[in-house]
Amino acid sequence: MDYILAIDEGTTGASALLMDTDLNRVADASVDFDQHFPKPGWVEHDLEDIWAAVCQTVREVTRHVDPRRIQAIGITNQRETICFWDRQTLKPLGRAIVWQDRRTAHECEQLRNQGKEAIFQDKTGLMLDPYFSGTKVAWALKNWSSVSAAHKAGRLAVGTIDSYLIARISGGEIHVTEPSNASRTLCFHLTERRWDPDLCAELGVPIDVWPEVRPSVGTFALTRGFSDILDGTPITGVLGDQQSALLGQACVKEGMAKCTFGTGAFILMNTGRKPVKSRHRLVSTVAWALSEDNYTYALEGSTFIAGAAIQWMRDGLKIISDVAESEKLAFSVKDTDGVVFVPALTGLGAPYWDPSATGMFTGLTRGTTQAHLARAILEGVAFQNADVLIAMQKDLGKPLQSLNVDGGAAANGFLMQFQADLIGKTLRRPKYLETTSLGAVFAAGLGAGIWTDLSDVEKTWREDREFIPQMTEAARQSAMEGWNRAVARVMHRT
Repeated sequence: MDYILAIDEGTTGASALLMDTDLNRVADASVDFDQHFPKPGWVEHDLEDIWAAVCQTVREVTRHVDPRRIQAIGITNQRETICFWDRQTLKPLGRAIVWQDRRTAHECEQLRNQGKEAIFQDKTGLMLDPYFSGTKVAWALKNWSSVSAAHKAGRLAVGTIDSYLIARISGGEIHVTEPSNASRTLCFHLTERRWDPDLCAELGVPIDVWPEVRPSVGTFALTRGFSDILDGTPITGVLGDQQSALLGQACVKEGMAKCTFGTGAFILMNTGRKPVKSRHRLVSTVAWALSEDNYTYALEGSTFIAGAAIQWMRDGLKIISDVAESEKLAFSVKDTDGVVFVPALTGLGAPYWDPSATGMFTGLTRGTTQAHLARAILEGVAFQNADVLIAMQKDLGKPLQSLNVDGGAAANGFLMQFQADLIGKTLRRPKYLETTSLGAVFAAGLGAGIWTDLSDVEKTWREDREFIPQMTEAARQSAMEGWNRAVARVMHRT
């Protein structure tokens, strides 16, 4: 049996998954690496730590298999984290600046005050925010002498994590990326599908430091001196992590969406062959590119608190001792008895984008119990996601076709049922919840010709359970009205 190796480089660690071409799991491994916080609001990663973690996980999953059977490698990665290295030596020129980093908030504010955000949003689908990579690059060129000196010497390579990993895995043969990662930089034009010189100039980023952009599937490079993998093994699929999860969930048609319930919730909706400009402060992004002229786009919205709300129930409120108890406690009452919880514990994400908002319970009475609070907390997570999905449908001008879920909190049956009730659509949970790694497997398999098109990917998706909406339309509208009143109070407090 032939194998596909998927490398998933995330924010807190790296993992590797080895699957056979019938999609049976052969082996998996994960290794965490250190987080660095040199100043308040700054978040950095050591690229050598990342490389060591990737190599260790790959060695662990391949130690008992014939390396000749590994036919393809797929890579998926944390997207907006930006890396700087020497093109000739591959030596890092500083730590990676992580997507969570806020050091360029002032620069983004200056550009917004100059009226530039509409230009960036029109070309890139993104808002001016430190979350995205472009302002981080400009900052490093100004503040890190190692980076500016390498650029003057013509040796600077800048790229997202995928670019760095491809360079290391191939022994420095190539400097490349693909569109789902490039589209997170503030410098990539969504429809012209190239680095935009005007945007680069606006940010102060030399266009020549960026990697070549290739389609998401196809041969990127061949391995050379990488872990225990045979030299010449091809990297044939690369995707940013959330787009990889969209593919792993087989959301291959317009209107299909996925929600990953992690610490927060990441929702992506496939919008087809053309980008959709959001009127509700969502992000328009590349989902994947099967060829130079075959792009698929997506709308993206994220909320900051999902699984973190259940952890807060356990560690902060201490009304449960184990996260699994939240489901049982919520089901123990017929409703919240009028309690609504807005989970703005770290501000409100899409579609509100209010970083100053704080969490709030409304409707508390002497009759409120721990069970009511638990149910209200889980419902609050679902309400936030419903807001994002409503905004996506308005932007697309078409109804949601399906919602597939994954991530840790997707195991909570109450949360999944209430989510289905609020959106009025059947919600489907797959048997294999590690959909980010699975998307990298699919991308690599498509690039290697193991699967011929997206319909083959769709056929491989396997359902664990579906949640059918049970709430009446009147009840749904009443619930959303109560939620909207609560959100208004959170956002308008002085």
